[in-house]
This record gives sequence, C-alpha cells and structure tokens, in this order.
Amino acid sequence: MKQFTISKNDSGQRLNKFLEKAVPLLPGGMMHKYIRIKRIKVNGKRTDFAYRLQQGDILQLYINDEFFGKPKKHSEEESYLHAKPNIDVIYEDQHILLVNKPAGLVVHADDSGTSDTLIARIQAYLYQYGRWDPNKEASFTPSLCNRIDRGTSGIVIAAKTAEALRVMNQKIRDRELHKSYLCVACGHVRPRDGRIKNYILRHESEHRVSVHDHPVAGARTAITQYRVLKETPELSLVECDLITGRTHQLRAQFSHMGHPLLGDSKYGKNDMNRKYHRKSQALCSYKLRFDFTTDAGSLGYLNHKVFTAPRVEFVSLFED
Repeated sequence: MKQFTISKNDSGQRLNKFLEKAVPLLPGGMMHKYIRIKRIKVNGKRTDFAYRLQQGDILQLYINDEFFGKPKKHSEEESYLHAKPNIDVIYEDQHILLVNKPAGLVVHADDSGTSDTLIARIQAYLYQYGRWDPNKEASFTPSLCNRIDRGTSGIVIAAKTAEALRVMNQKIRDRELHKSYLCVACGHVRPRDGRIKNYILRHESEHRVSVHDHPVAGARTAITQYRVLKETPELSLVECDLITGRTHQLRAQFSHMGHPLLGDSKYGKNDMNRKYHRKSQALCSYKLRFDFTTDAGSLGYLNHKVFTAPRVEFVSLFED
C-alpha cells in the first residue's frame, strides 16, 4: 500500500489528474477500475475519479509496487538538472515569477531538440536557490502560464504554485491580463493610431498563418489596437495592444498591411533585415497589466499592478 498526504500544491485538482502525474505507470483504465473497486481510497473511503483533492487528504493506493517505479523521463522533464539559472527576473513572490525572455530562446523544447529552454532555466533557478524541491512534490512542477515565439522577447509568467497556475490560466483565458507589445515596422504606418481587424488562418504544416480581410473557413478574428510612437526615415516604432491573441498575430497583420516587422524572416523583407543586421523580429512583449474582474483568490494582491520589461534593445534604433 502506498499513501500520499495531499499538500497545498496538490490540492484543488481532480483525483484522476493527480494520479496521472503521481503514478504515471498506472494505465488510465486500470486507475478507474481501482477507484471503482475501492483499491484507491481518499481518507479511508470510496471516492470518485472527479473528486477534488483537499489539502490534508490521505490518499491510499492498494496497488502493485510495479506501478510506483519511475518511468524514463522525457528530456525536458529533467533538463533543469543540467540548465544554468540564467534568467532576467522582473518580479517574484511566493506564487509567480515574471521573466524577461531574450529573443532566440525557446520557451519549451521544440523540433530542434534543444534542452536550453526558458522553462528549464526557470526550474533550475528555483531548484538551485531552494525555491522548489521536486522531491517534495507529488505532481506539481513550476510551469509557464503563457508563451511567446522564439524570436520574440519580453515578459513570460511562470507559476511557482499549483494555485497560481490555475488562477493565471483562468485569468488569461478570460482576458483579465493585458499585454502590450513594442515592435519595429518597416516604413511609415498610417494612420499613426488605429485598429486592425481581419481574419487569421493557421497552416500547421507550414508553421505559418495567412491573413484575410473577410471571413474564410477556419480563420479566426484577429484584432489589434496600435499607435506609432516614433519614426525614422525607414522605420516606425509601434506600441500594440492585443485584443485577441492569435498565432503570429502582430507579425502577420503588419506584413499584410505592407509594413512587416524588422527582422522577421517568415513574414518580413530580407533586404531590410540584412541592412539592419536583424536575425529575429523586432518584437517585445514589454508591458503586463493585471485587470482582474473576477475573484483571484490568494493572487488578488496582483490586481491593477503593471510590470514592464527593463530593456527593449531595438528602441535604440530611434534614439538620437
């Protein structure tokens, strides 16, 4: 018999979701059977797979020892052990961590097979500085709440607790967090203050999107509010607020307008990219504002707080 005492980080989730992470070798069908025949109990009583675990619950598993072995780990799951904690911390408290991601760093492992990812660096930072001990967690690992493209820089939110992850995911889903971007567009964007509304269709096999002025099958509405802050003879520094959050939204919309982002190899102008020696898009998620309109639990203290990235390197193109 194996016993778990549910910690604060493990509470709030459904029993079956906890078991999928805490006992990954246990097949789903067998898990449901064992719950049904009372070989898996909570506080000594029969329960349901959808039961929401509470802090202090005693979970008892009368199952074979073979299911408690450790499966071979995916490279990303153990990469924090070899990663360097090289992160630019904007803000940190007991629940969340805001990190300024540099352009060129992927947030999670991708097709390139790299183990140097933002989440690995964050987990290494929390582990090496004693803010997270995986040996004391049955199911939770620090996780990213949002993601941005490899070539985009700026603020990424990481959850240090399970509660923070649940709350942040809900707030992002309900659009109670607002992100502002800075970007460099080729040419002079007109009007200087405007709203872009069109339709974005994803092409998964090509890892790109197309923009349409009228609805097409499979396309989703994309809306961006923008204003031009500064100009040079060839470039515009633009601040953007995402009303929607579609894949490659800003990159594709500005390209569709005839003003692709400087450095964008997928939607941009190669001659301009070479001229300015840009290998990644000049795009930064530079401001984050918490505007909670529903209960945020223990994260309510974040309401109305605004955080900005301390450095946006391409702004120097517009300095005298």
